[in-house]
Amino acid sequence: MNAPHMQSRKSTNVSLAADLVAEAKALNINLSRACEAGLEAALREERKRRWQAENKAAIDASNAYVREHGLPLARFRRF
Repeated sequence: MNAPHMQSRKSTNVSLAADLVAEAKALNINLSRACEAGLEAALREERKRRWQAENKAAIDASNAYVREHGLPLARFRRF
């Protein structure tokens, strides 16, 4: 992966459940990469949640319009 965040790394300390660390080591799972993947997923979900919250009014207004008037270009649909 050549994403910008992969080019520079920051050493950090985290506390993890001992049994999870032991199992990951037994399965040859790279803890740094696994933690990074989990953090990326958490960030993605939080960005999504915030975007939805910030745009809730517009989304609700669009949905209300479609409920009342139908899809704007529905007459051109071939299915």
